[in-house]
Amino acid sequence: MDGTVLIADDDRAIRTVLTQAFTRAGCRVRSTGSASTLWRWVEEGEGDVVVSDVVMPDGDGLEMLPAIRRRRADLPVIVISARNTVLTAVRAAEAGAYDYLPKPFDLKDLMLKVSRALSPVRKPGFAGGEEGGSLPLVGSSPAMQSVYRVLARVLNTDLNVMISGESGTGKDLVARTLHSLGHRRHMPFVTIDSASVTQEQLEAVFLVDGHTGGARHGGRALSATVSTGDAESGLDDLRIETTGGGTESGKRGDSVGSNFPATVQGGATIYLDDVGELSVDMQNRLLSLLRNASAGNRSHRLISSTRQPVADLLQRGLFREDLFFRLNVITINLPPLRERLQDLSELTTHFLQSFGSTNGVFKTISRKGMDHMRTAHWPGNVHELRNFVQRLALLCPEEEIGYEFVSEALRDTSIDRAEAGLEDNMNLSTVVEDRIRRYFDLFGDRLPPPGLYNRIIRQVELPLIALTLASTRGNQIRAASLLGINRNTLRKKIRDLNIEVTRTRKLS
Repeated sequence: MDGTVLIADDDRAIRTVLTQAFTRAGCRVRSTGSASTLWRWVEEGEGDVVVSDVVMPDGDGLEMLPAIRRRRADLPVIVISARNTVLTAVRAAEAGAYDYLPKPFDLKDLMLKVSRALSPVRKPGFAGGEEGGSLPLVGSSPAMQSVYRVLARVLNTDLNVMISGESGTGKDLVARTLHSLGHRRHMPFVTIDSASVTQEQLEAVFLVDGHTGGARHGGRALSATVSTGDAESGLDDLRIETTGGGTESGKRGDSVGSNFPATVQGGATIYLDDVGELSVDMQNRLLSLLRNASAGNRSHRLISSTRQPVADLLQRGLFREDLFFRLNVITINLPPLRERLQDLSELTTHFLQSFGSTNGVFKTISRKGMDHMRTAHWPGNVHELRNFVQRLALLCPEEEIGYEFVSEALRDTSIDRAEAGLEDNMNLSTVVEDRIRRYFDLFGDRLPPPGLYNRIIRQVELPLIALTLASTRGNQIRAASLLGINRNTLRKKIRDLNIEVTRTRKLS
């Protein structure tokens, strides 16, 4: 690397480490713990790239960014911050930061970003935009930081986004965040329930009447508007209005597919909820509508979500590849709660405060109780945690929710899950039958390629064996016994299915 790096951070240890690292890399370095000193250097024309903390004793690094850009528009600023929230990432993007890294950061990652910033041909990591509001997304774990950074980059673009994640991870909330903080936030936000939408409802959303700016329904022109809704959850109310008078209203649970078709003007954000549930006919019709919309320059932005990786659906022939590539321009992968357990305390506090604000009952949870909650698996993810915390707050008679109360509540939840699991197993045959029927439907009058049996069996065997091995902590003898197969058979299947076996503690 060749250039001068300006470092501004009130932590002397961080300044020392960065100074040594960049000096060894061949850079000239000037470091300070003062925002005013950094600004003086910028005014004097010092530096080729800035690495700045947000909070310093005499100023805010983010608040300085617009002034730095006005003074020296070509000076890249990389923001580092211990305030690891999505709002920090968004503020950095809106202020024109070259890039953003949460603390603690990887030194190699920072070095790479500085190297790119010093390159004669560089691409900024963030796109600027208008000022946004606060967000209900909670968590500062590394897994969520990755989500925040992608969000910040795509907020003020028109790119289609696909959000992938297990049930309860908050895909709908991320979709509304993309809309409410982006440059389309004054346009409608319309949710389509992929599992129940009809062809007429799809057409009502995407076929726009050129004379009225809205489509026709029952002889009336319709348009969708968005009004501010539940401030606690950050979700909006969607009102479907007729220009001829009268209003059909619904809270945030309403979506296209529950009442009559919602038709919207160009520029709206269309959210395809659980797009993997679209039937073959609906996939074909949606693709046709998107092609027509592109030809007519109708600028809807599409955000879709899926509980199961669409790549798996493609491999199994259950989703149209050409439709997938239209929807999946940018991917946001939401982590399950078990992969971000360090956010559990922050999330729990948030839900307790929200419950208290709504019901006037303010509770806290003991440290031992919180530690016990971290041992749970949380298959329902953040939504399950929210319901669990609200139940604790409502039923616990004490102001502080203790270990014993948490433990008993978790035991009850485990029993409920086991009973639900038995019911799900009884319906497994029906689910498989439905998937196979949809697979055959994709080929119309033709037959699928040979090898269907092995393809389907492999799809079932892989998760069955992998999860069994995880449950037995990688012990193949116990796994074979649990599965009811010979140990040599299990070894062969592990090899054939390319399953990685790790001896570890049981997942909590």
